[in-house]
Amino acid sequence: MERKWHPVLSDAIIHNGLIHQHLQGLVVPNIMGEGSQLNSPTSITDLHLIKVRVPRLSVVLLPGIGVQLTIGAKLQLRGNCLVGLLSELIDILVEVNITANIKCTNFESGTFQVVTEDCLCLLGAIKIKVLSGLLTLSVNDLVLRQLTATLPALLCPVVDIVMNLVNIHLLSTLNAVIPVGTAGTIHYQLASIPYTSGKFLGLDLDGVVKQVGGSTIPHDSSPSALPPLMDRLLLLVMRQSFLNAVLSLLLQLPPQTFPCTPDVFSGASRLREAVGTIAPAGCSTCRGTSPLSIKLVLRGNPLILLEENKASVKLSVLIQLFSNHLDGSILNFLLLKADLALNVRVSIVGGRLVLQLALGSTSLSLESSDVGISNISTLKPHCSSLLVETFVPVVNGVLGTGIPLPNVLRIPLVNVDFQIKAAWRTEHGPPANTTYTNPAWQHQLPFVF
Repeated sequence: MERKWHPVLSDAIIHNGLIHQHLQGLVVPNIMGEGSQLNSPTSITDLHLIKVRVPRLSVVLLPGIGVQLTIGAKLQLRGNCLVGLLSELIDILVEVNITANIKCTNFESGTFQVVTEDCLCLLGAIKIKVLSGLLTLSVNDLVLRQLTATLPALLCPVVDIVMNLVNIHLLSTLNAVIPVGTAGTIHYQLASIPYTSGKFLGLDLDGVVKQVGGSTIPHDSSPSALPPLMDRLLLLVMRQSFLNAVLSLLLQLPPQTFPCTPDVFSGASRLREAVGTIAPAGCSTCRGTSPLSIKLVLRGNPLILLEENKASVKLSVLIQLFSNHLDGSILNFLLLKADLALNVRVSIVGGRLVLQLALGSTSLSLESSDVGISNISTLKPHCSSLLVETFVPVVNGVLGTGIPLPNVLRIPLVNVDFQIKAAWRTEHGPPANTTYTNPAWQHQLPFVF
């Protein structure tokens, strides 16, 4: 667990100075000893922190609770020491080991609070120095007893304050608004409270997808359980419904219109011949030499489907074959609807989720024909080639810029694996020994670290 969490929390707690900042005002109550026949009365006053060293920090995941944080620190305290009639400065170096359970709670609108529970503060070695060098065992015992009694009540609230500030700091990496080119924005946030097992931390990512102008693309934001990938430390999940909303944002393609010529489409001549073959006998225009044009229009929203270890995109394209008359009118030879199933190759490049599509299959249907064409069965291979050469590259060009991902917990998205899973939709996590094959389960794209 240390591999991922130590640098994240060390940066937030130690290197950014949070723990030092909130310990600087630490004032320890006066230490008073009444003395005895063998020892003079002792008082240590104005005891305050002058230096803190935090050499060790560790994190352990607690199943269903959160994390257990352990901080090992050395505190250097200074004050005034009066033993009998002798007054001098006293320096106390004390080792402390603070262990606390950090629980996530009160989830609402993508955010949650952290609560510090079961905070335990244990004192280790104590070194005491005075200028005179004259120090009795009774002073050592007195300091140890008093600090053991008072420091936990002083240090545990500091840990609670620091962890709440760390939570705000780290939540800002999850609750982020990221522009998606010129198309709109994604406001990333959590769909549910973080899930912890003894092996991994799971984060269910969701987001509000907005077009330029502010209109939101709706999708199902219901929380879902996270698949147990026991050999990983951090699991991020993006569900199918969210990716569909993002695809709808990205794939707002303008119509493509171009001449049916070999310099644009290599199979242009074969397509024209095929159209002439299926045209009614009385259609002289269908077999003429007048220029033929092609118009491609994306119809409806794309739909990404996540199956076990497989992703595909389904979308529909209208294919219009037409010619322009001299008077400006249009002769519609064919208006076809092509339902495409495209295979998806997923990768992460530069902190972006990149989807690249390849045509898998095409289903062709006739919408209309001004010249009476009714049988289009022979056009399928020609239309598939047309879409592979002209339409799919445009889609891949748009998707090639990638879907920007949040810099979650400021962990770089390098050496990341991803799997396509189906997860049981429940607030209580997946059942034990679950196998993910049921098609009724919600499909997800988990990234594992």
